[in-house]
Amino acid sequence: MTTSLTEKVVLVTGASSGIGEATALALSKAGARVAVGARRADRLRSLVDDASGEMLALDLDVTDQPAVEAAIEATVARFGRLDVLVNNAGVMLSGPILGADTTEWIRMVETNLLGSMFAVHAALPHLLETKGAVVQISSTSGRTASAASAVYAATKFGITAFSEALRQEVTAQGVRVIVVEPGFVATELADHITDQAIRSLAQDMARSMRTLRPEDIAGAILYALAQPEHVAVNEILIRPTDQTR
Repeated sequence: MTTSLTEKVVLVTGASSGIGEATALALSKAGARVAVGARRADRLRSLVDDASGEMLALDLDVTDQPAVEAAIEATVARFGRLDVLVNNAGVMLSGPILGADTTEWIRMVETNLLGSMFAVHAALPHLLETKGAVVQISSTSGRTASAASAVYAATKFGITAFSEALRQEVTAQGVRVIVVEPGFVATELADHITDQAIRSLAQDMARSMRTLRPEDIAGAILYALAQPEHVAVNEILIRPTDQTR
């Protein structure tokens, strides 16, 4: 027997585009009440208009710990509870280590890793009450590091390590931890790479295959969340069929 998502309360970070946007819409269509957070808060207005049900838009920078705590509290104040946290906010600023702009390293660590940690820390008391779930959006880069993606991979490996420790701490209390590791997805992620050669390489790689769509990842998330309460889908690795590694 599957778990219904009707009336479940979910917070999705990084919801202004890509996987976060698609996941928020899919959850809303499935009957969940959804809070969506992002730095580009202006984009959330159209997302709320497109939602099937009640949706709360939150101006959220996950690198700002007080802002993360405020977003969790705003979600609980609006909906009365929190059942699921989807940690999706992330940036990929790939480039060689030699000569790197280390401010980009800091941005990736703060957004991808610390931001997800801040959100878990703030949400966990509520998720323990509801026996809820944490969904961590990682990457195939969380399994295999590649040249020119050292720091991005380090943040994704870190998410995997943090999530496994979290799972061991909370699984006996009924909280499920789900790590989703997508391969190439057709999103804006690579567009923000400042190294022109690496950005072109990433775009060429994406054009060489039938990339995943954000809706594909949203479907995987809904699958994991809809499992019976005694079933924990702790890890989903999902690549395009054409992706070789």
